[in-house]
Amino acid sequence: MNTVAVKHWTWRDTFGVYLREAGFQFWGLVRMPGFALPTLLFPTMFYLFFGLIFAKGSGNSAAVYMLASYSTFGIMAPALFGFGMGVAMERDHGILAMKRVAPMPPMAYLAAKAAMAMLFALVIALLLFTLAGLFGGVTLPRAQWILLMLALIAGTAPFSALGLVIGLRAGGQASAAIINLIYLPMSFLSGLWVPLQFFPLWLQELARIFPAYHLSRIALGIVHQGGDGHYLAHVIYLLMFTVVCLWLARLGWRRIQDR
Repeated sequence: MNTVAVKHWTWRDTFGVYLREAGFQFWGLVRMPGFALPTLLFPTMFYLFFGLIFAKGSGNSAAVYMLASYSTFGIMAPALFGFGMGVAMERDHGILAMKRVAPMPPMAYLAAKAAMAMLFALVIALLLFTLAGLFGGVTLPRAQWILLMLALIAGTAPFSALGLVIGLRAGGQASAAIINLIYLPMSFLSGLWVPLQFFPLWLQELARIFPAYHLSRIALGIVHQGGDGHYLAHVIYLLMFTVVCLWLARLGWRRIQDR
């Protein structure tokens, strides 16, 4: 009687699969100039012109404020577009269906995309930190640099979850337009481009519904530039937003499986 050998996965096997899948996701996007270049250059150019050149002469505080707000703006893009466009296009081309039946841990695909978003966020933050330190005269204690970096990397989670919802429900062509309709207005209305104190009071209140607002308040508080001190409330909001988006994404995943 013939028997089929069944491979028993060890933690090394599982870790290797996760690592390779993360590498595929990252280098796949690096090789896409339409994703990698805008994702890396847009926040860098924005901070260069608005945070350094236009704010020159306004003192160190303006450059520090813009560093926190434009860093928040920058890390949103790889999470939203990496999940939103990436999942939508891979679903349209049948790659997502192939991943579902591949002999790999079910969470490896999503974990790899999350790692990709965090790695891009790390690169973007390092670029902006370098500009701020070399050309903006920004000097911060080491602990603030590290805390700001960690907050930005962890802050990709709610935007990755939102992107996943879009990617599972929108087509590949429509996903980019939908994400831009969310990403750019949310960035502006959350005070990432223009400080909220210049907005009407009702717009300042409206900003509280956006996850970008809450992440920016945490970032600004770390560098002592306008944070309101309600860190726990902001963290709870971001966690709740992430959980709700993941629940909606689960419904979208089930809808795909039922087809």
